Amino acid sequence: MTIWLRSLETRKLIPIISEVSEMNAKKNAEKFMSSKEQKTPEGQAPEEIITEQHDDVEAVEPEVSAEQVDPRDEKIANLEAQLAEAQKREREVLLRAKADEDNLRRRTELDIEKAHKFALEKFVNELLPVIDSLDRALEVADKANPDMAPMVEGIELTLKSMLDVVRKFGVEVIGDTNVPLDPNVHQAIAMVESEDVAAGNVLA
Repeated sequence: MTIWLRSLETRKLIPIISEVSEMNAKKNAEKFMSSKEQKTPEGQAPEEIITEQHDDVEAVEPEVSAEQVDPRDEKIANLEAQLAEAQKREREVLLRAKADEDNLRRRTELDIEKAHKFALEKFVNELLPVIDSLDRALEVADKANPDMAPMVEGIELTLKSMLDVVRKFGVEVIGDTNVPLDPNVHQAIAMVESEDVAAGNVLA
């Protein structure tokens, strides 16, 4: 509402209230802006302040959620860790047991192989003198005498049977003579002088 006053000098109506209202409005606006500038930090827009406050709230929220950890989750994590450790120990025990079993099996196989080899060696060593005796008996036998023929035949059959037996166990008779001595094949017992066989060769 505008109030008009009449001027005594000019006899004109002057809108007093309108001018006062405009002045008051300007003062109020200036006052509002000055108070807003005081509350706003220097060199920082109001939008920036709102954003910073929002960031501060977001930064605080994780701390609050971290404090509110469910005890059941922590217990489950501990149980899972204990289970993993128990499984690791059990796996190590199984691996050690398997290694021990493999070592025991290998040792047993070696022992059995050595036992077989020793038994075979002992068996052949016991038969060799018998074979040598039969062989010498054939050498000295009078094969031209008809009366000795059955005995010679019996010795030959016995010697053949003995040789067949030792061959079944992987033992071969090496009958070559007057050949160079081979340590991998021959076993030297003694050295004998001979006019028919060169030195270092197998005599018999």
